[in-house]
Amino acid sequence: MKNNAFWIFIMSAFTLLQAQEGKVNNHIYEGNTQVEEEAYAGAEKSFRKALSMAPEKSTALYNLGNIHFLDKQYDEASQRFFQTQKFASSKEDKHKAFHNMGNVFMKKKEYQKAVEAYKNALRNNPSDDETRYNYALAKELLENEKPPEEQEQDDKKDQKDQQDQEKEEDQEKDNNDQEGDQENKDEKDPNKEGDEGDEDKDEGKPKNEGDQNKNKQDEQNKKPENKKQAPKKGQLSPQQVQSLLEAMNNQEKKVQDKVNAKKVKGVPVRGKKDW
Repeated sequence: MKNNAFWIFIMSAFTLLQAQEGKVNNHIYEGNTQVEEEAYAGAEKSFRKALSMAPEKSTALYNLGNIHFLDKQYDEASQRFFQTQKFASSKEDKHKAFHNMGNVFMKKKEYQKAVEAYKNALRNNPSDDETRYNYALAKELLENEKPPEEQEQDDKKDQKDQQDQEKEEDQEKDNNDQEGDQENKDEKDPNKEGDEGDEDKDEGKPKNEGDQNKNKQDEQNKKPENKKQAPKKGQLSPQQVQSLLEAMNNQEKKVQDKVNAKKVKGVPVRGKKDW
């Protein structure tokens, strides 16, 4: 009698479990049907009913995570996907959970976590093209990303370098202006004309070899091609022009780098896995 009672209890428990499992699956089926009709609020209720009866049902956890993702509730979505991979019995279910978890982190711009999630997804299914694509994109964005503090320091450094460059150019311009004024003053100096008159008086006198070499050197210095022309007032010196060109090239490179960075950020993440 005792053995019969035990087996009757076992069979009754098994029957109850089957009935409960059937109800759980019915709630999941209802939820999936409501998703197809875009009735997401009703679908969420159905999945929650299934989880109230079977808290570790990976299918219900995964589908509820997708509902949260569509509703932009990213923290709740990542929690559901984490629970899914924890209780999933197959590698394919784990792969889908990690893949969608990576999509959540991409939406939150948490690229380091996204890289790890996609990496775990590939461990469970190395041949999935979408996961490989998203993994490569997350790595690229992570490499290009800079913390706000570091970006602010770079901006301040660029501004200081620009100010120092402008000060250096202004100082060089002032020096060139002063040299030009001094040359104009020397040209009008009457003492210089007197010296030229003294040279005329010495014509006809024999000059030694040292004086002759000195005169040849003076004549060469007076030739236009050997004389360094000072920049006129209001004009830029060759050094200033070179500095400006280098500054323009550096600025153009920074702009191009930012444009390329924006182009990379504009690449969309491929879609989440199906229900």
